[in-house]
Formats: sequence, structure tokens, C-alpha cells
Amino acid sequence: MKSTALQERRERTRVLTSVFAANTIRSNSIEYYSHYERIICMKKIISLLMVAFMAVSMTACAGKIATAEEDTRPLGEMRGISAAELIAEMGAGWNLGNTLDAEGGETAWGNPITTQEMIDEVYKAGFNTIRIPTTWDGHMGEAPDYTVDSEWLDRVEEVVGYALKNNMYVILNTHHEDNWVKPQYDELDDVKEQLSALWTQVAERFSDYGDHLIFEGLNEPRIKGGASEWDGGTEEGRDCLNQLNDTFVKAVRATGGNNETRTLLISFAAQAAPVGIENLTVPDDKYVGVSIHAYTPYCFTYEPVGLEYNALYFDKSCASEIERLFSNLDETFISQGIPVIITEYGAVSKKLDKDQETTNVDEVAKWTSCYVSTAEKYGIPCVWWDNGYYTSGNELFGIFNRNELSWYTPEIVKAIMDSLPK
Repeated sequence: MKSTALQERRERTRVLTSVFAANTIRSNSIEYYSHYERIICMKKIISLLMVAFMAVSMTACAGKIATAEEDTRPLGEMRGISAAELIAEMGAGWNLGNTLDAEGGETAWGNPITTQEMIDEVYKAGFNTIRIPTTWDGHMGEAPDYTVDSEWLDRVEEVVGYALKNNMYVILNTHHEDNWVKPQYDELDDVKEQLSALWTQVAERFSDYGDHLIFEGLNEPRIKGGASEWDGGTEEGRDCLNQLNDTFVKAVRATGGNNETRTLLISFAAQAAPVGIENLTVPDDKYVGVSIHAYTPYCFTYEPVGLEYNALYFDKSCASEIERLFSNLDETFISQGIPVIITEYGAVSKKLDKDQETTNVDEVAKWTSCYVSTAEKYGIPCVWWDNGYYTSGNELFGIFNRNELSWYTPEIVKAIMDSLPK
């Protein structure tokens, strides 16, 4: 009995010991494997974090590289030179007329879509400056923001880029805004507000561009059909125009950056009438110049009604009027340290015979030589007004065939280039 009881106790002890040992081993195994799993898990988490970090870093780097690659705009540099210094560099100029200024769209007035190849040909001919007349009316929202259509801004910037890729100088303006830009006291504050909003947006869009991009605030501002519309305007109109010029300059300058020293051009009432020129207020800003339109003399450069007033041939009287024009500009502006640029000039092609086959292109070439060489004498660059019309259309100022990428009148181009210093 005693032996049996002892054996039973020993067996129970052995079993309990075995169970305890097994449990201990199991517990240690569980603890070991739990610890191992935690290590594996932590390694996985660390690996995931490292992968995520590397992915974010690579994305950021790729973003920077992509941004650098995508920004292929021909920005140029802002050298901080005065308007006088910059305008002295501009050389011969050409207008991309009746295109971005056309009411109804780029091709609405019969000219083709502007291309890089088109501007390249203009540059190859020797033109170093291009003026891009641009109408914003119809591409702006309502008050109070007057938001400019982003697609229109994109297209304008694209065309500007065509010229800047050739390192040309570009004059960007507001053109056919007659429906709302009215130099009169009535509603003048509203006009100022809209003009300021427009130029603020344009200046901000082009803020990164260098000094080869020039802004021209207004184009022939006047009251259509008003008193002295083409002869200097009225006293009220001239006062309002000075205020609008001031609004334009302040709006651009307020955007800061490159626009603080960008060359700006202010205008006067339409044509270069003495009363308009003499009453123009020029800001005390060395980065401001004056834009002039001068089709002189009118009887030769246009096709006026009445044959007795229509000059077909260039003569001494034409030369005298040209000299008088530039002498007046010199006295009023150049001699006072205020730079001037003729942003529009030209002469239409006129028929010399009844069959309408022979034009006065040789006479226009003579006129051009006199005009440009006289302007050069006074340090005033000139920008030919080319509306694309040569054989048909309103006012035949076209000298470049934009469809064929050739020159209608190489004689005139030669006259321009030969009149400039080599």
C-alpha cells in the first residue's frame, strides 16, 4: 500500500514536472516567437517608411526636374537699364497688325494664325522689334474683377514667345478698347478701375520676363467722332489721358519684381498733333518712354478722298514735313531726356495707272528711306504698321505675305534696313 502510494506520488510529480517543463518551453517559445515577430514587423515598418520616404523624395525631385523642363519660356534677363538705353537698342520694328487685335478672334480680319515660322522670317529680314497689338475687350469678365480669359492670355504669351525666342524686343499693348477706354470725365473712375485691373493681370502673367518685353498702355485713346479726334483731342480729353497713363504705370509698377524696372510706353491723343504732344504729362520714371503714331504726310501715306489731295509721288514737301515732325519730337521729348519710339508708321500702296497694275512702291521706298533715316538721326526707332493687306482690304499697309512667308515689297524692307547704321 505504502509502495503503491509512493509510486503514485512520484508519477504525479513527474507528470506535473513534465507539464511545467512543457509549459515553460511553450511559454518561452511563444515569448521567443512573439519577440521575433515584433522584430520582423518593425523591420517591415521601417522598410515601408524608407520606401515611402524615398518615393516622396523622388517625387519631389521629379517635380522639380519636371518644372525646370516644362518652363521653357524665353524669359531673358532684366538688366535694370533705363528706357532710353533700351529703346536705343531696338532697331527696325514691325507690327503684327490686324491679328491679336482683331475683334472677333485672331483670324477674324483675314490674316492667318500666327506661327513661329512667320516671326522667324520677319527676324531674318532684319527686324529686331515686333509690336503685338492686342485687343482685350471681349476677353474680360465683368466688374469688379474684370478677369481676363486664361486661354486668351495663354495665346498672347505664346505669340510673345515666338519673338522672344529670336531675342527680339516685343511691345505688348491694349489696342481696340474704344468701347470702354474713353478719355472723358464721365465715368472716368470706372475706366481707371478696369484699366488697372487689366494691366495688373497682364503684368503678373509676364512678371518673370526680362527687359526685351515692353508694355504700351494705350493705343490711340480718343473719343470716336469727338472734337479734334485726330488733331490732339480736347483739353478734357488730354487731361483724362494723362490720368489714364498714370493709372497704367502705377498698376504695372505695383506688381513688383521685374515690372518695377520694365520699360513702359505712354501714349497721347491719337496722331502726333503738336497740341497733343505738348500737353502730355510724362511720369518722373526713367523706365518710361513715349509712344508716337505718325503717318506723315497724310496725303502721301494714306489714300485720302479727293485726287487733288492724294500725293502719289515722294517730293521735297514730304521730306520737309517729316523733318518738322521729328524736330518737334526732339524739342519736346528727346532733348529733355525722354525717349521716343514711333510704334506705328507706314505708307499704303497706291495704283499709278487706270489698269490698276502699277503701284507707287518705288515712291514709298523713297519716302521710307527719308522717314527712317530722319528718325535715326534723332535716335528714334520706328515700327512699320503691317495689317497684312496688300492687294485688297482696308488700308493697304501690308509688306509681308504671311501665308507664303515672303515679302510683298522687298524694296521697302531694303529701304528700312539701308537707313539704319550697320
